[in-house]
Amino acid sequence: MRTSTVGLTIAALVAVAAVIGWAVSLWIPTGATEVAEEGPVITSDFELVDQAGRTVRAEDLNGKWQLVFFGFTFCPDICPTTLTNVTAALEELGPVAEKLQPLLITVDPERDTPEVLKDYLTSFDPRILGLTGTPEQVQQALRSFRVYVSQRPLEEGGYTVDHSTFIYLMDPEGAYARHFSAQSPVEELVEEIRTAVDA
Repeated sequence: MRTSTVGLTIAALVAVAAVIGWAVSLWIPTGATEVAEEGPVITSDFELVDQAGRTVRAEDLNGKWQLVFFGFTFCPDICPTTLTNVTAALEELGPVAEKLQPLLITVDPERDTPEVLKDYLTSFDPRILGLTGTPEQVQQALRSFRVYVSQRPLEEGGYTVDHSTFIYLMDPEGAYARHFSAQSPVEELVEEIRTAVDA
């Protein structure tokens, strides 16, 4: 009886671990070479609205490398720092940057309207497109890039948004090429992007 109980307990733990592993795999990038049976783990698939109010679909960007970051305008530090680094990297890349379409996709569509994004992005490179949409449209983009998002209430009222902070490089057909940490130095971004684009 004891052996049977232990066996059942182990089986239950294995099942729980499998479920957790599946859930985590939905949002943690796993590398350029890992491909699931149904296709790439990370894809570029969205229909959103930019800061000028124009509809932008992922396929509209075919022919350009996409440099994609998810963030929000109420973010206190990581998002503006990352966008500052992306701005510096675009400057350093020179003519190579013309092959890129940098994107900021909001994780906070409730507050980040096109007008809010337009005002926010004036502090960064003008080539960066800010994208928002309905909560359902943004959810589609989050699923496509496997981005983790969790809204968290603040003690003083309101909320912030916890989210994964990778920068994604997608090839001219919208397929995953590689990703970077939001804390990556500008020099590393420049080197990795140039190597991929010029390959």
